[in-house]
Amino acid sequence: MKTILCYGDSLTWGYDPSGPGRHAFQDRWPSALKEALGKGVRVIAEGLNGRTTAFDDFAAGSDRNGARILPTILMSHSPLELVVIMLGTNDMKPFLCGKAIGAKQGMRRLIDIVRGHDYPMGEAAPAILIVSPPPSCETDNPDFSLVFEGALEESAKLAQLYARLAEEAGTGFFDAGSVAHTSPLDGVHLDADNTRAIGAGLAPVVKDMLGL
Repeated sequence: MKTILCYGDSLTWGYDPSGPGRHAFQDRWPSALKEALGKGVRVIAEGLNGRTTAFDDFAAGSDRNGARILPTILMSHSPLELVVIMLGTNDMKPFLCGKAIGAKQGMRRLIDIVRGHDYPMGEAAPAILIVSPPPSCETDNPDFSLVFEGALEESAKLAQLYARLAEEAGTGFFDAGSVAHTSPLDGVHLDADNTRAIGAGLAPVVKDMLGL
């Protein structure tokens, strides 16, 4: 049995922009990935609304700093064959980071954590697949347009930056924006069809990385 950890934010949690609420379990992208991969694979969905790559959000009721929480998550779910990381959307908030290059640096930190972690029982570090989230889009939502002010331009840079990082670091890469588009209802989240599309789109890449 091969185990895959999907580490992400509200896009992994399954935030429904038409709600607010949560997509049905079968409509979340980790579930769609599991369905596409079939038997012999376990997919763990570890999504938290508002999670960043490596930036603090002191206004939140939970720790959203992905770099600080990741070691605990790795220890909890070890052994792992693959860690899929889709983060960066919340880094675009101007009061947290606001720059795509900051998200790239944060993602680099997450890669280093996965590779340098002290895994229990002498387990080897898992392979890593970094995923650039779909870019933000225009929205009339007054709250989200202010919270993510400037994200239209910056989020569009993530795919290129993450692809370059993956090449530099020797990880897998997938551009979720190639198969999914954010909803104009809030500009950052995904409807059920687009959420499922990410899981289906990731499946061939994951199969190749795991030799399935």
